[in-house]
Amino acid sequence: MKIVVTGGAGFIASHIVDAYLERGHEVHIFDDLSTGQRANLNAGATLHTVDIADAKAAQLIEQLKPDALSHHAAQMDVRHSVADPSFDARVNIIGFINLLEACKNSGVKKVIFASSGGAVYGEQEIFPAPESHVTQPASPYGVSKRAGELYLSYYHQAYGLPYIALRYANVYGPRQSAHGEAGVVAIFLSLLYSGKTPVINGDGRQTRDYVFVGDVVAANVAALDSAYIGPINIGTGVETDVVAIFDNLRHAVGSKVTAQHGPAKPGEQRRSCLDNHHAGQILGWQPKMALADGLRRTADFYRETLNR
Repeated sequence: MKIVVTGGAGFIASHIVDAYLERGHEVHIFDDLSTGQRANLNAGATLHTVDIADAKAAQLIEQLKPDALSHHAAQMDVRHSVADPSFDARVNIIGFINLLEACKNSGVKKVIFASSGGAVYGEQEIFPAPESHVTQPASPYGVSKRAGELYLSYYHQAYGLPYIALRYANVYGPRQSAHGEAGVVAIFLSLLYSGKTPVINGDGRQTRDYVFVGDVVAANVAALDSAYIGPINIGTGVETDVVAIFDNLRHAVGSKVTAQHGPAKPGEQRRSCLDNHHAGQILGWQPKMALADGLRRTADFYRETLNR
């Protein structure tokens, strides 16, 4: 199968590229390298350095005529989306429409879309949240991800373009960037290994559903072969607060550094957790990595990276 993976030099998508190549697929990466890292690139894939909102990206899809599009390129910083919603929309909405038009015109058989469970549901009313939960995004980023799902529904209804929208929980693991707002695990590890004091926003009891990147990859592999149309949660169904994450990482690193507590971030979501039963029924998927083990593997990766 010929697959285009957008954002393939990034954290999650680079692991997906590796898995697709291991299974014998032909993989083309679309990435403008604005946030993606060349070190993440698999030499077995073909890199196209391109902005997904540019006409060149659409032309490339029409030339390549891939069987599938795995769309992970995005503006993913929630706070940046609040500060500059127009830029967020240009990348996450206009850029995606540009690709969908090309998919429609070139006979793409499947679109796998990286959505966001926490961002599209907003403040949850049910824990863990099923896919039927009301979507009330509390940020332009969340709005853009929900818009992507709605455009996929439109292209499916109007043109028969099959799709699966994978609503990720908080993904962590090797290759996650320590820069920016997304990725508290990587941020904490970077500070712990440098001997600096991490700052926890507020009381640190805000919870998230942390899912290991390897488990997310398994969902993306399963999605290639599924005929299902619609959104699917990819999470663990377990809430973990920030204090517990820090304590686990400090133990994994062997550090005695203690965190400081700063002011709470205005508007920060208090709780987030995804019901994954649908993923089990549709994709035969369930998370396999225990949180403590995943955090330890991630800590080992950063230790090895620093020692190179």
